[in-house]
Amino acid sequence: GELKQVIHPEIKVEIKDNKVFVSPKSELSKKGRGLWGLYRALISNMVVGVSKGFEKKLEIEGVGFKANVEGNNLVLNLGFTNPVKIEKIEGVNFLVEKNVITVSGADKERVGHMAALIRKQKKAEPYKGKGIKYQGERIRRKEGKKVVASSK
Repeated sequence: GELKQVIHPEIKVEIKDNKVFVSPKSELSKKGRGLWGLYRALISNMVVGVSKGFEKKLEIEGVGFKANVEGNNLVLNLGFTNPVKIEKIEGVNFLVEKNVITVSGADKERVGHMAALIRKQKKAEPYKGKGIKYQGERIRRKEGKKVVASSK
């Protein structure tokens, strides 16, 4: 794959001996020092994304909730009257196996954004845990209303 990133004018990027070095152009510039770590992390994520790729897994929980891929769209049946269709962003792929949706791609930002859009359609609710959640995410459960017997 191939990824591109616009570099801020206050940041200097050099390649020496197959290593990328990021530094501020001026040590006195507060903005340059602030952006230094950001661009180091962005370049690191680009290298990891092109070589290995990123993926996020989402779990669907609930009776009758399901997902499937139709062409370039992800179709979610989440208990609404109509199915929810989500178009994929360029560079991001969907894979659905049973109740797990895998969002993968080279760009970490796009993968995370696509996973957040999917999760936003029906967040897991705290009473029964039905909805869409990230794999490994813990949903804090609440106790429901208690039924009080009347003594008349």
